[in-house]
Amino acid sequence: MALTDAQAEKLAAYAALLAKWNAVYNLTAIETTADVLSHHLLDSLAIVPALLRLTKGRDVRVLDVGSGGGLPGIPLAIALTGARVTLLDSVRKKTAFLRQVQIALALPNVEIVHARVERWRAASFDIIVSRAFAALADMVRLTQHLLAPAGTWAAMKGALRDEEVAALPASVETIGAVKLRVPLLAAERHLVLLRPRLP
Repeated sequence: MALTDAQAEKLAAYAALLAKWNAVYNLTAIETTADVLSHHLLDSLAIVPALLRLTKGRDVRVLDVGSGGGLPGIPLAIALTGARVTLLDSVRKKTAFLRQVQIALALPNVEIVHARVERWRAASFDIIVSRAFAALADMVRLTQHLLAPAGTWAAMKGALRDEEVAALPASVETIGAVKLRVPLLAAERHLVLLRPRLP
């Protein structure tokens, strides 16, 4: 994946804002610059190639559910300029931070929503992404009303557990489990891709 200088600068500015606000709002347990780079920015960007294969260059609507401090949504919005990315979180201080990031980084393709996902209604999304949000079955249950009929769930996971995949409802099928290679991060990472099962 290649980033322009402008994209790299926005990612660096985002990391600086995350560090500044974290001192007051406790947005993340990761605090050092090196760990923010590996555990947050590179970890989030590691799924971009898989999302590009899914979208085939189309402009898509992406929902980052349980976005927290904007991960992976902000890095995705910076890297995927053709995507419209909605960041949803139920914690007001986190959405306040995300609005500040949107303004400071001039991200016109980002929308911030403060709501509980199971109660929120909106036009359907092509991709629903989550990072450390919930078990796969819970993610599907809480967000299925927001996924387009031909849409894809993209769940970022650490170690991939067979029992978690087995707990998915019969109406959902796994279309891929991508083992991610994250530079500077030794921990195991996977991206699980799911979609509604066709009749």
